[in-house]
Amino acid sequence: MTTMLPTKRETSDATVIAPTRRRSKPLRGRPGMFTTYAQELRLLNTRPKRIWVSFIVLGAVLLPFGVADDWLRLLAVGYVAAIGAIGLNLVTGYAGQVTLGHAFFLGVGAYTAAVISGDPDGRTLGLGITFLPVWLLAAGVVAGLCGLLVAPLAVRLRGLYLAIVTLGLVFLGEHIFKEWGAVTGGPGVGRSAAVPSLFGYELDQDGPFFTGMQQMYLLMLALLIIFAVLARNLMRSKVGRAFAAVRDRDIAAEIMGVGLTKHKALAFVVSSFYAGCAGALFYTVTGFFDPGSFNLLLSVQFIAMVLIGGVATISGSIMGALFIMLLPRFTQELPSLLPVVSSSPTDFPNVFQVESVLYGLLIIGFLIFEPRGLFGIWIRIRNYWKGWPFTY
Repeated sequence: MTTMLPTKRETSDATVIAPTRRRSKPLRGRPGMFTTYAQELRLLNTRPKRIWVSFIVLGAVLLPFGVADDWLRLLAVGYVAAIGAIGLNLVTGYAGQVTLGHAFFLGVGAYTAAVISGDPDGRTLGLGITFLPVWLLAAGVVAGLCGLLVAPLAVRLRGLYLAIVTLGLVFLGEHIFKEWGAVTGGPGVGRSAAVPSLFGYELDQDGPFFTGMQQMYLLMLALLIIFAVLARNLMRSKVGRAFAAVRDRDIAAEIMGVGLTKHKALAFVVSSFYAGCAGALFYTVTGFFDPGSFNLLLSVQFIAMVLIGGVATISGSIMGALFIMLLPRFTQELPSLLPVVSSSPTDFPNVFQVESVLYGLLIIGFLIFEPRGLFGIWIRIRNYWKGWPFTY
């Protein structure tokens, strides 16, 4: 890049300004300062971000070699939950469409994958196609089509009315899942989850180099990175900016030429696709699920992931999902610390009731004291050290 600098040239009549060329130097000593729009919109637009993300990904990849299988199982489920939380954040955080029906789309994805991957000679419907990309994409597509059917309601409703309509999807889904025994296996019976297989090699079985749980952990980590990068790129595009415009001022967005019907429907379809893929993967770690797994509490858990992690942030969705998925592991230790809390589900109060109460308290607490969630706390810490020692 070159700049034209004027110099004076004396003549008999007057002083004439003549241009000379000098090569410009890059700005130094100002980290985080952007000089172009392209630099600001880059995926990892600062050097500290690139370094920290590299360390986090490297640490996550090396984690299976030093952690027990039970912790790997929890983290693998947390990664899958993060995919579903990202999908919910796309429609709720970025597009501003409040939905409580996420559990319905998770169930659609889970049963679609189970049917495609299931044993053709089993007691439930199955096609025997265990190749992971096939049933994973099919689960996302079927859930996305269900989201497309709900989209006309989303276009006409918003706020509390939309939340109540999507809440009805959960109860409708519970009824369908319980009554459609040929697909779901029926209440209290259930069916096996989809089999994760690549080129005839089942990833949930021990291999020559890794255990089955290590392979499942690395698989879920890789899928989370893929889905997170896709969502981040979507939000950096004109579609993401249209989502934000619809969320902030839908009437003003329509006046500027943003199609409300198109982008609200697209937000629901993309969110449902993510939920379907997450539902397909959710129970592959445990290997079994039943119709009672997709209830209102599951939708509340995903709402908690978004609110606790951070609304309209991909990183916040991941942090919130891991926080909610790891929370039961710590509440299980409550009976040894508080004798009043029982580990039996028939006693009162028990660990499961305490977990439900904690979800509500955490949502209320974060909404009051830190609306930006865990991501907002990280922003506060980062800004403090960026300005240290001049923090005022």
